[in-house]
Amino acid sequence: MKKFVTLVLLTLLLLTSSFTLPAIAVEPTDGAQIFSVHCAGCHINGSNIIRRGKNLKKSALKKYGMDSIEAIASIVTNGKNNMSAYKDRLTKEQIQSVAAYVLEQAETGWH
Repeated sequence: MKKFVTLVLLTLLLLTSSFTLPAIAVEPTDGAQIFSVHCAGCHINGSNIIRRGKNLKKSALKKYGMDSIEAIASIVTNGKNNMSAYKDRLTKEQIQSVAAYVLEQAETGWH
């Protein structure tokens, strides 16, 4: 009986040390991933399903003074009108990453 218990314990030890635990999900730091998870629901391909004119295209960003990383980061952080604030959901680094991504996509026409 003692050999059996020892064998079971060794087997369990080998099994638990052979497999790693699944990684805990963390928020992405890549701007495209962040945009896909948090923004694309309303801003798919730079559009705006809530207010058409307030899209993320280069001309609209320029028209509304949102054509800089700082301006985009500010609105992502604090929100405005129908735009939710993300300061409690994203880190400053993530907000900077998504702002840079939005500006880059606007420059290339969201292609």
